[in-house]
Amino acid sequence: MYSTYKDWILLNGSMINTREKEPMISLDERGLQFGDGVYEVFRLYDGKPHLLDLHLDRFFQSMKAIELEPPFTKEEFIYQMQQLVEKNEFKEDGNVYIQISRGVQPRNHLFESNLQPTYYANIVPFPRPDTLMENGIKATVAEDIRWHFCHIKSLNLLPNIMIKNKIAKEGYYEAILVRNGIVTEGCHSNFFIVKNGTLITHPANQFILHGITRHHVISLAKKLNIPVEERQFSLPEVYGADECFFTATPIEIVPVTQIGGDWYQTGEQPIIRKLQEAYKESIYNKVTPNN
Repeated sequence: MYSTYKDWILLNGSMINTREKEPMISLDERGLQFGDGVYEVFRLYDGKPHLLDLHLDRFFQSMKAIELEPPFTKEEFIYQMQQLVEKNEFKEDGNVYIQISRGVQPRNHLFESNLQPTYYANIVPFPRPDTLMENGIKATVAEDIRWHFCHIKSLNLLPNIMIKNKIAKEGYYEAILVRNGIVTEGCHSNFFIVKNGTLITHPANQFILHGITRHHVISLAKKLNIPVEERQFSLPEVYGADECFFTATPIEIVPVTQIGGDWYQTGEQPIIRKLQEAYKESIYNKVTPNN
């Protein structure tokens, strides 16, 4: 079996070696049939978790938002994550993917109240994207066609997938999503602009994912005395920005160097570079372990 993840995975509280046993789920699994579940991703640097508490807080908030009762406490799940890393003897950079669904039930839109959730987690090696962070990316603009509960880290990512594949064919890495004239975020990341030294990003409401890296970057900016505004803004402000960038757990802070054929970043990007350096320090020096 070919896989991108490490041998040991967590499945419903048990550690399974996928080289010895194929993990199986039921065809009546609601995550498979309806996308009835949520997920989370957190980073490992040198095998150590980064911002784990914040990621797990969001994971539990997502479960609560869809009325999914977790079969574990936060403390119990942290222990299971430690086991996962130790079993794989993982000491490099990677991503931990976690998924939980409501469980197994004969197909019915109405879910039963006593279902046993199905959950799993695995580790995927993933080095820091140094080239991407240094050189930046080309982005384009796309209509935000997603549902109105983007703050829930739902398994239902079909709109994001359709946008991502369309823009990739056109030569772009990410899309700046626009809903009713307002810039929201990317199809798999949060979006910031910089104008006159001030950091500007969409408010953390139901129209964007409340990104952990987004939160961390805002915290770092405040420590660096960089003004931050969480407010709505439109495309003209993006085109008039001095700098702009995307944030996400796997990619950290990635500058945008071009938007379609209308906007190009030239010269230095002082705010982005300050934030990237502060982010790196938070990884390796543990300056801000809880933010």
